[in-house]
Amino acid sequence: MKIHLKPLAEQVIVITGASSGIGLATARRAAGLRARLVVAARNNEALDELVVAINNKGGKAIPVAVDMADDGAAAQIAARAVEEFGGFDTWVNAAAVSMLAPLTEVTLDEHRRIFDVGYFGYVQGTLAAVAHLRDKGGAVINVGSILSNRAVPLQGPYSAMKAAVMGFSDALRMELENDGAPISVTLIKPSAIDTPYIEHARNKLGAPAKPPPPPAMLYDAELVAKAICFAASRPRRSLTVGGSGLMMTALAPFQPRLTDLFLEEMLDEEGQTGDTPPAPDAYDNLFEARADGRTASNQDHAVRSTSLYLEAQMHPLATAALVGGAAALAGGAAWMLRKR
Repeated sequence: MKIHLKPLAEQVIVITGASSGIGLATARRAAGLRARLVVAARNNEALDELVVAINNKGGKAIPVAVDMADDGAAAQIAARAVEEFGGFDTWVNAAAVSMLAPLTEVTLDEHRRIFDVGYFGYVQGTLAAVAHLRDKGGAVINVGSILSNRAVPLQGPYSAMKAAVMGFSDALRMELENDGAPISVTLIKPSAIDTPYIEHARNKLGAPAKPPPPPAMLYDAELVAKAICFAASRPRRSLTVGGSGLMMTALAPFQPRLTDLFLEEMLDEEGQTGDTPPAPDAYDNLFEARADGRTASNQDHAVRSTSLYLEAQMHPLATAALVGGAAALAGGAAWMLRKR
């Protein structure tokens, strides 16, 4: 089955979770690449600001204020896309909520809420997208995480939810391929990204949350947006954003016990708390929308704006040629030295 995806400038793209972080960065990037957008989130005010900014720059976007945990949210988004644009070509699931707490302190309601938004919200969004795209073709892009492959302490419900997203995405991809449906299914797996995630998360650690400490790298949300926009026009099974995620996605399965010990040491309570409190109006959006409109956190820390690992995944042939050329040069230099 050959899947053909349109250039972004010819697409209508649906993005959930578009009011902040990765979803917001993706909406801005896609609009800059001339895609027409249907942006969805709970925060109507933040969506309106985004839509006005896009339309004022000559783009075209419409907002849909919905909670992806609500039954029928995806159907409402799809209906607006059909009403305004005649349909859509790519559906991006990026909505999520989270919390930081020991599992023994997470209530069942809190646990369910994380899954209702970040898993069942993806399920209903994906099913609406597949129903629309089954005959015409297109792309479904799910934002997972490196935590899809390896859980970390104090973020247990979120880790479990992202693992479920990966399982769902993999099963869907196989079923669509068996059916001959021309739909690309991509799982995006960000490493640690500088977004308002830690501000929006409900926190039971007793101190302000902070991003992972070194040796983890913190990456710009724009890199994830770049990966998502790439996958919207070029079929990919998955893309991991940030080389620091390699340990989770590649090495951890071979050294699970060593990874346990490393994560227990690096991401204990001290490793995930700091001194910078969240913005008061942004804190804890688990059950209610809070202040949005930012792609980055309020933390003062270094952020990487490049990812060679992502570039290698997006352009494997060019990367292989570069590596091969470098190896040939090294071999030639070694031969010359031996000859001399």
